[in-house]
Amino acid sequence: MNKTLKYIVLLAIACFVGKASAQELKSEVFSILNLDYPGLEKVKALHQEGKDEDAAKALLDYYRARTNVKTPDINLNKVTISKEEQQWADDGLKHTFFVHKGYQPSYNYGEDINWQYWPVKDNELRWQLHRHKWFTPMGKAYRISGDEKYAKEWAHQYIDWIKKNPLVKMDKKEYELLSDGKIKGEIENVRFAWRPLEVSNRLQDQTSQFQLFLPSPSFTPDFLTEFLVNYHKHAIHILANYSDQGNHLLFEAQRMIYAGAFFPEFKDAPAWRKSGIDILNREIHVQVYEDGGQFELDPHYHLAAINIFCKALGIADANGFRKEFPQDYLDTIESMIMFYANISFPDYTNPCFSDAKLTTKKEMVKNYKAWSKLFPKNQAIKYFATEGKEGALPDYMSKGFLKSGFFVFRNSWGMDATQMVVKAGPKAFWHCQPDNGTFELWFNGKNLFPDSGSYVYAGEGEVMEQRNWHRQTCVHNTVTLNNKNLDTTESVTKLWQPEGAIQTLVTENPSYKNLKHRRSVFFVDNTYFVIVDEMIGSAKGSINLHYQMPKGEIANSREDMTFLTQFEDGSNMKLQCFGPDGMSMKKEPGWCSTAYRKRYKRMNVSFNVKKDGEEAVRYITVIYPVKKSADAPKFAAKFKNKAFDENGLEVEVKVNGKKQSLKYKL
Repeated sequence: MNKTLKYIVLLAIACFVGKASAQELKSEVFSILNLDYPGLEKVKALHQEGKDEDAAKALLDYYRARTNVKTPDINLNKVTISKEEQQWADDGLKHTFFVHKGYQPSYNYGEDINWQYWPVKDNELRWQLHRHKWFTPMGKAYRISGDEKYAKEWAHQYIDWIKKNPLVKMDKKEYELLSDGKIKGEIENVRFAWRPLEVSNRLQDQTSQFQLFLPSPSFTPDFLTEFLVNYHKHAIHILANYSDQGNHLLFEAQRMIYAGAFFPEFKDAPAWRKSGIDILNREIHVQVYEDGGQFELDPHYHLAAINIFCKALGIADANGFRKEFPQDYLDTIESMIMFYANISFPDYTNPCFSDAKLTTKKEMVKNYKAWSKLFPKNQAIKYFATEGKEGALPDYMSKGFLKSGFFVFRNSWGMDATQMVVKAGPKAFWHCQPDNGTFELWFNGKNLFPDSGSYVYAGEGEVMEQRNWHRQTCVHNTVTLNNKNLDTTESVTKLWQPEGAIQTLVTENPSYKNLKHRRSVFFVDNTYFVIVDEMIGSAKGSINLHYQMPKGEIANSREDMTFLTQFEDGSNMKLQCFGPDGMSMKKEPGWCSTAYRKRYKRMNVSFNVKKDGEEAVRYITVIYPVKKSADAPKFAAKFKNKAFDENGLEVEVKVNGKKQSLKYKL
């Protein structure tokens, strides 16, 4: 009797486990589809006769024969798979899921997939699991090999995800980056699995997966109904939970256009498409300043925004609704591309300000090629797309973007350029760091002052500590009070003069209560830089001028406050700081991160002055790029105006004994 009971229990468990990923006909699919849509006549008739199984078969036949809807993301006549994607597909079969490049090797999520597994308390690791990045590679592997194991496993994982990640009602604000930690269990899981950004990711990628797996025997009529009901739930969820602002809102809107365009059979499809288009047409003017800078003031997200706006045009072109984007939408994208081209270095990389990652030349040439198709008359875009074989460079060297607060000094567009990019703009958003006044400096093929980057985004414990380290004002090339983060980042451009033998930038930031920072940058003879920092106000404490040094051997002297790189010939620099009596120098270990969870050690230095009265604390720094360390000149520098002057400045700099007067009047 006991044996029989045991057998029945085991059989029941086996049935239950099988049911968890079994496909079921979802009859509600017929209520969310517009059955009067051309081509669905047979589906409608069968459904009205109460033959829903047959109606589902007819619906699958319709989709397998459909040719009038396209996406620009995949060419079914020429499916290719990279070695890396093949690895993700094969690992995915064993539930070792590629989730994030920063966490390699990938984690295994168990034979019975645990979608709530969180091996490292980094929010990105858990959010991005729900983007299912290995699904499209599995689709490509299926199409190329014809091996049904990929399609069978994809369908299994797709249903398994639906069953184990139900959408439970939750306050919209809980989807945001940081939670109070009180949310547990099912609700906590919703926060990760159903955050609108991840939902939008799936909306977009599932258009490719749908096409890749559609011919498979594992893509059954029942599965089709599950897929469509789930997809519809995704779009409705975003419609009610759009992010308030920033790149998340752009991503979500662009992907709603995909949903509406790719599945026009849904009753709600026209509303989805219109919603996305309306948001992008509005936000391109909210999020992009008139000078072309995206308002998060982060090169990485600026680039992402360009590609979001372009992707929307791509799906519009493929499906015949380009006219829904006005000319000024295109004009703004073009100005964004020119902004990005200007702040990038000659090797096509970008400054790693704020949360930016380093792009590669290969990636950027691909971007410029795509952009050149959109803007065939733009000679500069063509130049970068063809690596200089066609087109023409802009007819200027230095360039200022006064609203966004990005300024570029350069003496050439080639690899041998001397180029400084300064960041000193208005208040920005989450991805922007409190770093006003910071800069990166390129010389003859090398970035001599790379920014600290961001390393990680958000999470618990150690992850948040790592993020906070990289966000500190004191790990940027700027000035702090008592090494604390800036209270205010709202720089104002007082002067921008980008031509002639002495080019000048003057910016001013409120910085701290009762302490403002004026930074004046002189680019002298297209050769070297003089940076004057003045801290003005009644606040007292330690004033710290910070510089982040490049990686490698650097000779330094506390006596004359100099740093001289000892790199191979080609790209070196000498830095010397002149400050008030009593100024001290401090060296600290630092970090530089150019990719998520990748960083290397380097040296941070600060020049420190005690401020105990009303008098302004003022520094002069000379940065002189040289090919050979041995050729570095001798400097001297002093203020000609003995106290801070609200309306002007004059300093005298000597280089190898030759005097140079640097001044301005506001």
